[in-house]
Amino acid sequence: MQFKNDTMRQNLKRAALATLTVATLALGGLAQDPSGLDIPAGDSNEGFNGLAAGRAPKVEIPWNRFQDTAGLYGLLDKLSAAYPGFMQYEVIGHSVEGREMRVYTLTAPGHGEASEKPSMWIDGNIHGNEVQGGEVVVYTAWYLLENYGFNARATALLDERGFYLLPSVNPDGRDHWFHDANTASSSRTGVMPTDNDRDGLFDEDGADDLDGDGSITSMRKYVPGLGNYKLDPNDDRIMVRVKGDEKGDWIRLGQEGIDNDGDGDINEDGKGGYDMNRSWQALWMPEHVQFGAGPYPFYWPETRSIARFFLSHPNIAAVQSFHNNGGMILRGPGAEAFGSYPRADLAVYDELGKDGEKMLPFYRYMIIWKDLYSVFGGEVNWTYEGLGIISFTNELWTSKRLSPDDRVEGSQAGKFWADDNLMLGAGFVDWHEFEHPEFGTIEIGGFRKDVGRVPPSFLIEEMLHRNAMFCILHADAMPEVVVERTEVSALDGGLFALDLTLSNPKGISTRTAMAANKGIGIPDRLTLTAEGKSRVLAAGYLRDRLHPERLDLIDGDSASIALESGVPGKGEITIRFILSSEGDFTLNYIGEKVRNMTATIEADLGK
Repeated sequence: MQFKNDTMRQNLKRAALATLTVATLALGGLAQDPSGLDIPAGDSNEGFNGLAAGRAPKVEIPWNRFQDTAGLYGLLDKLSAAYPGFMQYEVIGHSVEGREMRVYTLTAPGHGEASEKPSMWIDGNIHGNEVQGGEVVVYTAWYLLENYGFNARATALLDERGFYLLPSVNPDGRDHWFHDANTASSSRTGVMPTDNDRDGLFDEDGADDLDGDGSITSMRKYVPGLGNYKLDPNDDRIMVRVKGDEKGDWIRLGQEGIDNDGDGDINEDGKGGYDMNRSWQALWMPEHVQFGAGPYPFYWPETRSIARFFLSHPNIAAVQSFHNNGGMILRGPGAEAFGSYPRADLAVYDELGKDGEKMLPFYRYMIIWKDLYSVFGGEVNWTYEGLGIISFTNELWTSKRLSPDDRVEGSQAGKFWADDNLMLGAGFVDWHEFEHPEFGTIEIGGFRKDVGRVPPSFLIEEMLHRNAMFCILHADAMPEVVVERTEVSALDGGLFALDLTLSNPKGISTRTAMAANKGIGIPDRLTLTAEGKSRVLAAGYLRDRLHPERLDLIDGDSASIALESGVPGKGEITIRFILSSEGDFTLNYIGEKVRNMTATIEADLGK
């Protein structure tokens, strides 16, 4: 989405650069702007805006690595200290293991509280092993702060918008992925004990790091002529299943582990075993339909705390949740049974999603149930279908980023080629012998936990930046109401008509079609208060300016109108007020997803 026209673009630049004019009053080339930042005098091209030559950020953060939960909070705290007044956090709840669920509120000081502005919720890492979502949340805050006062669009966003940032929905799963031995796909769940194998015991038989190298890799055993696998003749690290009557010399034994509970199976009941992205009140289904859903919606404390926050912050007008992997920009519905979304909202989804495909190479804009798989009880389905908020899930990483050659992505040989040539083989644990208590002499080997689902370090920053810009694109689309024009005309009987046109230059309606259709939240309200003796006698929607007699009259108090559909994105509404006389009026527009607006309206033919 782009700015409506050149005038809007120039207005944004003037608004941002006005902040910098205080620099002319400063000694030594520095000034203190209203937000408390030191701004270089006369130079609007500074700030760490992504250009490569000679600029350094105020807060240096190495974006070539991932952090545990405390590390993420530490980075956000560091930003808060460097940019006082811009960001504070509150603890909205605690995880199963007692870790804080911190939501950081980001907005420019001196321009109103975030609760008074349309605000965007950004979270990541609802699945514990999908760690890079947390870093995108932090990167988005860092980039906006580093460019506030220097870049017109970044400045306007923090002045006029708020951001609610939860870097990790699943801090327990995240920390266990970092600090315990895992595969790329384990530690997805939360950590509340669960009886996955239904033997009456909980979490009693998880994987075991037999060789103590910090990763759970694979086990194989040499059984000459009795196996169903052979070694690839081109690369003996790869096992190939034999066909037909061919004899194999190897068998797979699964992931590293032993039979801890003595039931004859290995690794069948590890830590947790549920899915917090199946527990939201959006076509929620019980466990026998949707595995991982829990006994009822919002069962886990992490999801309950988030739901409470949303319900107490009706100003949230955009949602972004980060997962991985596969390179996807996902929208609902999560299941075909929901049906289709309203056409007006689909236009917003499609514009943002298709722009996202341009911004994010190898990503595809997709419908969850249709293009991926059915998800009952998904988070972003609840925030849109239940709360009426335009919501996306991005699956962050795609291994297509490793090479333009399709032979590299999606095959064992390609995975080895990428690791060998781009990481000098660092990601693979070579097969080595181990004396297993049940299987005797075996070999252990395979890719480490941080290969496959997360990008190698040299590709992290690009991934973070592109996805942060998608968040910013979405945030800029949050609604805004302006008085577009007013027209006064005389009517018979000494009455007057005031035609008031309100426009919304942004892409998202002040009330999404889903919210309007389902009566979600409180409708917008437009109030016209007379300053003198004039009174509002009637009001109605003026659908056709060439035929003002075709007025859709509004029932109830004509001076205080509930607007269930609000003001459409990139559109306008015109309301005709019938007045008893000319006069001055105060206009108030109040909406959950917009900044409250007050304006003086002169209903006078002579003006």
